[in-house]
Amino acid sequence: MKVITPLVLCLTAVSLPFFAPGQGKTTAPHVFKAGAATSNITPPLGMEIVGNFAPRPIASHVHDELHVRCLVLDDGATKLAFAVADTISLGRDVWDEAKQKIEAATGIPVSNMMFSGTHTHSSVSAITNKDSSLNYRQFIISRIVDGVRRAVSNLEPARIAWGTGKLPQHVFNRRWLLKEGVTNPNPFGGQDRAVMNPSSLLRPRLAGPAGPTNPEVYCISVQATDGRQIALMANYWLHYVGGVNKEDLSADYFGEFCRRIEQAMDSPCVALLANGPCGDVNNNDYSGKTAAVKREPYEKIKLVANDLAQELLRVHKSLKHQDWVPLKAAVGELELAVRRPTPEMIQWAEGVLAKPKDAQETHRLEKPYAERTIAARDAKPDTIRAVTQAFSIGELGIAAIPFEVFTEIGLEIKSRSPFKDTFTIELANGSNGYLPTPAQHDLGGYETWLGTNRVERDASVKITAGTLDMFKRVR
Repeated sequence: MKVITPLVLCLTAVSLPFFAPGQGKTTAPHVFKAGAATSNITPPLGMEIVGNFAPRPIASHVHDELHVRCLVLDDGATKLAFAVADTISLGRDVWDEAKQKIEAATGIPVSNMMFSGTHTHSSVSAITNKDSSLNYRQFIISRIVDGVRRAVSNLEPARIAWGTGKLPQHVFNRRWLLKEGVTNPNPFGGQDRAVMNPSSLLRPRLAGPAGPTNPEVYCISVQATDGRQIALMANYWLHYVGGVNKEDLSADYFGEFCRRIEQAMDSPCVALLANGPCGDVNNNDYSGKTAAVKREPYEKIKLVANDLAQELLRVHKSLKHQDWVPLKAAVGELELAVRRPTPEMIQWAEGVLAKPKDAQETHRLEKPYAERTIAARDAKPDTIRAVTQAFSIGELGIAAIPFEVFTEIGLEIKSRSPFKDTFTIELANGSNGYLPTPAQHDLGGYETWLGTNRVERDASVKITAGTLDMFKRVR
């Protein structure tokens, strides 16, 4: 593992003495502050909705507005900034540009900004569109910058608390292990031992889930000193819920949860829902133990969001807020090898792409993965630099990983963390595809396929080690 020296490391503040004329030595009191704000990032209609294979629908309706939700904490010496955007993901270059502009405007170091996407599949890409009138990239950067700057302007004396609840009924591992000796074809002409979202026809061949889920939900609450709620930030390890009209823009259950929390408070506040390691987890039960229910569009989103909001509100009532806690941040980089296709895979891909248009498909996804295989062969450079980052808020440790992270990785980080309380935010500070473990790579399945997974086989081991090193730096 090649660990790059952290860019910036913020250490716990020490109270500084001050001297007033005619007075003796006095210690300045600690004052904890918090500020929050939202910015609307709803893209224009007419853009392509990403999140599924081609042909992709064109946005023709806004079901609910998309936002970036921002929270800034200040212990008197160190500021930490969170931003959670209603987007499937954002590349590191987008986040980096926004962070640099925020640092120039506010003085908050880039290392102290933990920015992430929710992973709604009803959003658009921030890659510059050929039609300059639909350039979403610069728009979303400007709105992220505005949101954080406004949160800084809203800083006021505050108290902070955090806690956990449980909501197990909405998380299911979507990868299923097949029975011994049973395999399932993949697009590359090979066979997998694990399958994502198995159909009912496969049920007799299933041995059980290929990985765990995390039933916990985490929250951070900040209140003004007069008791007004400033913000409530949650972290739940669940993929998007879906069930939307295909041409609708929507923040999915993430936005619905935030609206329900904000409506439940006695005064205006900002709710945030940062996604956790859920690259192999969704809201569908493939065990056959529960009967399939046909639902109207957005019905399931509302169900999940309401249950999550009710659990967080229950936890919130029992929280004991502190007047001050120390804040720390550390950031580093890992250099990871880009995954390349084998000569056999390239030969297969070229054969698929050379087929006549009316030729019968061997696998329904063979063409898009043949295209991805050729793209992986030609991609430059040979490595990527992935951000590793950790915050500490008193005895709470928060990790950030720029991948769609398997739940078992997040659970390992939590179990090995030096903090009393720990959670992880995925798709933070970048987006580099899925992050399976080496053992999950052995099983195969969608999340491990070349083109879905874009980095070296042992990347999860290196990311875990790098993240735990960041925790040591902020402990």
